[in-house]
Parts: sequence; C-alpha cells; structure tokens
Amino acid sequence: MTFKTKRYDIIVIGAGHAGCEAALASARMGCSTLLLTIDMDKIATMPCSPSIGGMAKGQLVKEIDALGGQMAKITDSSAIQYRTLNTRKGPAVHSTRTQNDKFLYSKNMKTALETADNLNLKQAMVQDLMIEDNRVTGIIDQTGFEYKAKAVVIATGTFLRGTVHIGSSKTEAGRAGEFASVKLARHLSELGFTLGRMKTGTPPRLHADSIDLTQFRVHDSDKDPKPFSYSTSGIINPMLPSYMGDTNLNTHGIVRDNLRFSALYGGHIKGRSARYCPSFEDKIVKFPDRESHHVILEYEGMESKEIYASGLGNSLPLEIQYKVVRSVKGLEEAEIMRPAYAIEYDYINPLQLNPTLETKRVANLFMAGQINGTSGYEEAGAQGIWAGINAACRILNREPFILDRSQAYMGVMIDDLVTRGTNEPYRMFTSRAEYRLLLREDNADLRLTEMAYDLGLVDRTALAFSKEIQEQTQNEMARVQSTVIKPTPEVNAFLSSKGTNPISNGVKLDQLLKRAQLDYDALLEISPPDQPIHERARQQVEIEIKYEGYIKRQINEIKKYQDLEKVNIPESFDYIKVHGLSNELREKLNQILPKSLGQASRIDGMTPAALSVLMVAIRAFQSRKPPLTNKE
Repeated sequence: MTFKTKRYDIIVIGAGHAGCEAALASARMGCSTLLLTIDMDKIATMPCSPSIGGMAKGQLVKEIDALGGQMAKITDSSAIQYRTLNTRKGPAVHSTRTQNDKFLYSKNMKTALETADNLNLKQAMVQDLMIEDNRVTGIIDQTGFEYKAKAVVIATGTFLRGTVHIGSSKTEAGRAGEFASVKLARHLSELGFTLGRMKTGTPPRLHADSIDLTQFRVHDSDKDPKPFSYSTSGIINPMLPSYMGDTNLNTHGIVRDNLRFSALYGGHIKGRSARYCPSFEDKIVKFPDRESHHVILEYEGMESKEIYASGLGNSLPLEIQYKVVRSVKGLEEAEIMRPAYAIEYDYINPLQLNPTLETKRVANLFMAGQINGTSGYEEAGAQGIWAGINAACRILNREPFILDRSQAYMGVMIDDLVTRGTNEPYRMFTSRAEYRLLLREDNADLRLTEMAYDLGLVDRTALAFSKEIQEQTQNEMARVQSTVIKPTPEVNAFLSSKGTNPISNGVKLDQLLKRAQLDYDALLEISPPDQPIHERARQQVEIEIKYEGYIKRQINEIKKYQDLEKVNIPESFDYIKVHGLSNELREKLNQILPKSLGQASRIDGMTPAALSVLMVAIRAFQSRKPPLTNKE
C-alpha cells in the first residue's frame, strides 16, 4: 500500500513547554509545522509544581511573551495565585510567580495549538530520524509512517529512556503512567550524539479533604496582582491560597531509618540530580543539623482535590511515604492520591549544539528543553521559542536569531549551555546574568518587541505600544532631569512630611527622586507632567533615575563585552595549531567551536593569557599570515 505523505517545513517532536513554543513560533513565522506528541491529552502538562515563574524564571517567561510566545498568556488564563518575589530588593531581581490550575493550563495550550494557522497537531511516537547527506529530512513514527520536513526540533523532555523509580520498583515511563521514548534515544546514540543521564523527581499529591489546613500558615495571593503577559488586560480566575508547614525530627528519623529503601540511596539511580532542588532524602543527608524543612501545599486546580506537597519529593516505597507524610503536623490523616517518584532520563550534552540550538553533527536538527540538560518549564519554553525561531529562519533563509548575554536572560542561558555545557540539571538564576539590572521583568517587551515584530511574531499594535512607552519614558526623563524645584515653604513642608531633608537652593527633580524616601508618584505632588503618562513609563523613569549610576556602569561593561563578541572566529580556524594554549584548552575549543572571541573567553579554564594568545592567532589567520611560534 502506498501513501502520499504531506511534507512540512518543520516537525517538532514533543508537546511539552518547549515543543509548544517551538511549534507556535515556527508556524507564526509562516512555516508549515507539524507537532507530534505521544499523548494529545497531556499537552503542556505540569508533571511537577503547578506553577510558572519565580526567581529568574519569571524573567524568562516575560521574554518569551515579548517574543510573541504563549506561556505568559496561558499562565494568565489559568493562574489561581500571583506573587511578586524579592519586592524588598531592587527591581533587577523582582520576579513574578503564579500558582496555576494545571488542567486549565494544558487545556488552554491545546486550544492555542489547535487553532493556530500553519500548524498541525498529531499523536505519534517518533522512533527514527531520516538523514540524508548529514541533514535531517524527516521522521519515522512507531507504525513506520514517514513525515518529511526541512527541519526538525526535538523537545522530548524526560521521555528519552525515561525510568520512574519508587523504592526498588522501576518502570519505563516518560512521566508516571506515560510511555518512554526508548528507540529514539537509541537512534540518537547511533547517530553519534553523546548522551548522559539525569534525574529529577516530584512530591506526592494529597487529598485536600484529608488535610488539617488549620495547622498550616496561609499564604494568600498578592492583593493587587499584575498579569504575566503584557497583552493580558485583567485577572479572570479566583485567587486561591497556598499553605506552609514544617517537617520535624520524627519525619527526619523516618527517612534516615529507611534510606536503604530509597531508589536514590539504594543504588537504583545513576543520573545526576540538581543541587539546588534536592529531594527530601537529600535534604536529610546533606543538612543533618536542620530540625525542620518547609512543606508547601498548593492546589493543583480549582475543581481538583489534589494538593501538591512541595518539599516532600522522594523516591521511597509507598508505605514509607505514608509514614513520612503523616509525621507532619496537619497531615496525620493525609491520603496520598499519587505517590512521589524519581525519574531518570537521557539528555544530550549541549556542547554538541550551536548557539542557534542546531546540532553540530546533523544539519537542520534542533534541540530544546530538558533534552539539553535543563530543568524547569520556563527554561524549556525559552529554548523552545529560540529553537522554533531559528528553525524557521533556516527555512526562510534569514539570519540566525541569537540574543547575547547583554540582551536577554535566555541569551545567558543558551550561551551557558553551548559554551560550558552541563552535567547536572541547569536552572536559571539571577546571579547567572551579569547585566541583570538591564534585563528586568519590567522592560522585557521594550528590549525585544521590535525584534519579534521583524520576525513576524507580534503584530503592529504590540510594536506601537512598546514604542509609545519608550517615547513617553524618554520625554519624561528629559523633563525630570531639567525641571528645577525651588525651596518654597510648601515644597519643604512636603519633603519633611516624607521624612527627608528640606532644600535651601533650587534642586533638579531627578536629584530629589534619587532620595530613598521619595518615589516618582510622590514627586507628582510637587511637579506633575503636562500630560498623564502610562504607568509603565512612570516605572521606567523611576528605575532609570534611581539606579542611574549602576546602569551606566553596566552599559560600560557591556561595551567591553561587545568588543570581544565582535571578533568572529572563522569556521576553518584550527585550534590545534595555536601555540601557547594548553592541550586541555585546545580540546575544549575544538569541541565547542566558539563563534567569537567573547564566547571563547567564557569557556571553563580560559585565562587572560590564553585569550591574548588566541586573539593574536585569530588576527594572524585572518590576515593569512602564520601566527608567531614560541621560538620566534
């Protein structure tokens, strides 16, 4: 029997958070796209925490949104709690976090995919890639059916040879109750990719009616929650609280007495786990002096009785999980609806990727999400939109889409992955971003919307709004910096009422704004603008003025950084022939093949002296003169 299969521009494998963003981005750029998933009822599911955002992760979500992505919009449509983190610190580290109805999140993302132009959604398990002349040309599913494509994005999450562990019991699964992708993992290995093994996990889900919530501290949503997406006009769902409690010495004793039964400590798990998100067994072993650890209870949905018990993730047998859970005050009668488990899975060493997330080994093959060694929905979504855009750029013969470390958090993440690699689940932190004062949540759209418009990912309305905020900000900055406030009795009385010193001479408005006791809204009582300006512009003015010195310092640092980034390294450059570099550095440079001197400078082990040697060699190569040797 002969079938005539449809040819696509791009095929995306996996409909998790990475795959959804990749497929939507490529489709919005005009490429015919096919999104394949093992289970269409589990699209963009939340197998771990029912939340989006958090420290540094919130910045990633805002950037996805600024680039026309879907995550922030779906978050707003399913959010049941909003909290802004780090509000007592500066704006560089303010981060939004939501608690979500995970069932509504998945449902609304599926609707977005099903109604998108240029996008087909199908259920299938991919087993093989079709390769011709070292270039991917399509995929073959478990039935032997072929789908042709010019580019492929692999976003398989934890499904590559996924294995779920509960005590000594182990099951091949991408998530609990779902098929693992074994043959595709084997096929990637046969193609020559270096695969590693990682481990993550999830806590038990408890029945809400079996919990005494009066024994927990209530954490309500922010009183005036702000939507995640720049395009969301308002909050639509009722806000639900979360609850915080604590483990105790009895809880810890139960774990210590039963460590040998844990999959993690019983020798069943070989994959690397994340240091920053340890399982409960890890906490007990690594922090033996702690008398308690937090337990946070969160609703998984508005119409669900399932409660996510954050902090109790483990890989113990179910009977011991019951003992652990019921030792916590308020959980004495708790019923476990779904047990905690650990999961091991294969990942691809990201040093095998170019900055576009295209593989170096196979042309037009891109990878995004946990397959690249990352952890988290937000990191996955950011890689997904990055890979989807670059796959589309390849098909459309456009320049690659690459943001550097001074432009976006996602630029920091991608650079970290392809330059340094990772041997443990990579998570985004604000501390990883050198220029975080310029890469804030509040200005992601101002940084990225114009690029998104040029790519065809957002409409003219979004671009016009961004430009309007920028123009209002610039005009108001000029007014604030030029307006002189005179020392009238009324002015000084106002300043005294705010707890700050009166003035004896004329002072420019921006100097008053730099005082810790005053904010922009307060100064409107002294000198309001002729025309009202948008709240977003007012926010930008206050940040730009109050942090002016720090911002100028980071801008100067960026100029130095960009000087190194401008020194491109030719593809044919041979690091082995460069004298003055250690053998270890030569091997790393040959493996990573940095695109610029800036990228080379961030490789582990690179020293200022080695960088100078490399710069001289590159310039000699570009001028077609042999570089000087040590003897010369």
